[in-house]
Amino acid sequence: MIADLQPLGTPKTILAGLVGSGIGLSRTPAMHEAEGAANGIRYVYRLFDTDRIGRREISIGDMVKSAENCGFSGLNVTYPFKLEVMEHLDGLSENAQAVGAVNTVVFRDGKRIGHNTDLWGFAESFRQTMSGAALDRALLVGAGGAGVAVAFALMENGVGHLAVYDKDPRKAETLVDAVCRQKGAASASISTDIAATSRDIDGLVNATPVGMEKLPGLPFPRELLRPSMWVADVIYFPLETELVKAAKAAGCRVMGGAGMAVYQAVRAFELFTGLAADPNRMSACFARL
Repeated sequence: MIADLQPLGTPKTILAGLVGSGIGLSRTPAMHEAEGAANGIRYVYRLFDTDRIGRREISIGDMVKSAENCGFSGLNVTYPFKLEVMEHLDGLSENAQAVGAVNTVVFRDGKRIGHNTDLWGFAESFRQTMSGAALDRALLVGAGGAGVAVAFALMENGVGHLAVYDKDPRKAETLVDAVCRQKGAASASISTDIAATSRDIDGLVNATPVGMEKLPGLPFPRELLRPSMWVADVIYFPLETELVKAAKAAGCRVMGGAGMAVYQAVRAFELFTGLAADPNRMSACFARL
């Protein structure tokens, strides 16, 4: 049962969307619409790619306002707006408050409420994919909106100590402070040198946009990968990022972004509709695309 879920009865039509940069290949619309059809409702899900409509021409605040005025039930929000969108909301769920980032906005009763389905999405995918993995020390690369959710998901899954690296040290510091406040002073630290940090980690997660089709490359040096490590990536288009491919070649246990994408969509669907989603059905839809 979902704590933030408030049943809506049986809606006849749901209008939802995804706002982000470089999201043209997203599988989210198909997953939502197929699950809506399986539940007997008309479900329309639209993409709002700021790379196409022009970032300078419309702000995230304008997009949220327009969607609300047009009768949307809600919006998913992805890179680079998960923090910025919070300035334009009326409230946050307990989940979003704990994480400090929003990837799902629900319009209900004249209010804009922010949620974070990334945390549960990553945590559930990690539990299923990395069962039994060593979790004493892990490295998180990227402390933005996705990184915040991943950090708390990793701690939920039993990571003993989390090192956080971000090219903006202030973001890393803010995230480390948040984790330490909730999990204890020894639970997290700032990494300023990936090479040095990588010497004694059990695994790492990429929560940066590096590896997306629009931002190709490796967020972690290939030569530092070793077979004893596990490697996870939050990016799911492409399904196999350069990091995932390099990690496989190095003999690492790997987790791509597909699982997180499916499970966060499951939770978002339920928030938008008030109806229970079938994770297996949504996963099968994702795999077919």
